[in-house]
Amino acid sequence: MHAYVFCILDCLQTALKRWDIFISPSWRYADPRANLLSGAESEAVKPIICRALELQSTPYPSLQALASELDETYKSVAARLPENPSVSIELEDGQRKLTLSPIDKIPEPPSVIALWDRVADLMPRVDLPEVILEVSARTGFTKAFTHISEKSSRAKDIETSICAAIMAEACNTGFEPLSRYEIPALKRDRLSWVTQNYLRDSTSTDGNAVLVKEHSQILLVNHWGEGEIASADGMRFVVPVKTVHAGPNPKYFGFGKAVTWYNLLSDQLSGLNDLPIPGTLRDSLSLLAVVLEQQTELHPTTIMTDTGAYSDVIFGLFRLLGYRFSPRLADIGGKRFWRIDPGADYGELNAIATSKARLNKIAPHWEDILRLVGSLKLGASLRDWRKLSLSTAKLIRPSIC
Repeated sequence: MHAYVFCILDCLQTALKRWDIFISPSWRYADPRANLLSGAESEAVKPIICRALELQSTPYPSLQALASELDETYKSVAARLPENPSVSIELEDGQRKLTLSPIDKIPEPPSVIALWDRVADLMPRVDLPEVILEVSARTGFTKAFTHISEKSSRAKDIETSICAAIMAEACNTGFEPLSRYEIPALKRDRLSWVTQNYLRDSTSTDGNAVLVKEHSQILLVNHWGEGEIASADGMRFVVPVKTVHAGPNPKYFGFGKAVTWYNLLSDQLSGLNDLPIPGTLRDSLSLLAVVLEQQTELHPTTIMTDTGAYSDVIFGLFRLLGYRFSPRLADIGGKRFWRIDPGADYGELNAIATSKARLNKIAPHWEDILRLVGSLKLGASLRDWRKLSLSTAKLIRPSIC
């Protein structure tokens, strides 16, 4: 009996990890599809979603448009292939693979180095708290930090207290280096009160939106980009304390637990959104959440990532949601290249375009696909990014196989 019990528990654990069964109530192991739009609510918003995303309520018009776009892209790339010496298709281990030559490093001209030195000499030497106080005076971003229960109440010199509390949180130093008992706005009990009542996710998001708006209005920033391109990447940190966001990451930290700070950066060099991720999860599971949940006035349509955020499912979802997914893949020769028309002639690209997407398998799932992208667009399923990633995989993967 004891062996039988342990066998059942082992099978249960395996099924939970594979998401074959769900637990209710549960945050981690609940059915992720429960947050998707359904029933009358889904039917009511379907016309709005179709217009916003330029999709059709019936599958074949949209699928044929995507097929035509893919066909034209293949032919265009194949026509330019002989003129591009950096791209070739070579035989490796009995298979034809795409090979990209590394980009040559361009040496920095002396004029650029002299400019950097000149700019560095012009920069004033100030403490970091002074920078935050000046940014607050110029942008007024601290007004976005409101009291948790009395939003209109503002204590005297509250901006100074908020800046100090942000500094203590950001540098993880605590209040001691910033406390000044002779200054009421910087007393320890004042900073503690501000941290408890003013610093939370919603106010930080609103404050960041103000900073991004003010930053985008600087003339120099508009020479860097127009805010239509964004890149997503993560930084990994060891977490010495227990937290729901930390997880083991043997590849980087051995037996220690770590967290990935995943953030979205615009081509104007402004931070749009961020998200903590447990150490072992792939970046692709969180990419949609960090893009769709950003609440600044910039709306990038081209998203760049590294290999860790790549998957075929993410490619399809981003296209349906109106984004252009442009990952920089480390081993592009080993990736699958999909085609829809098996009889189309793409020249040398025929050797690598061997994976076939079958429209007759996608069409029966079109209602589920519209329900999923509608839920994502309206934010209905973004309350839990883990459930979001699983909803994506379960609803889309059968459609492309």
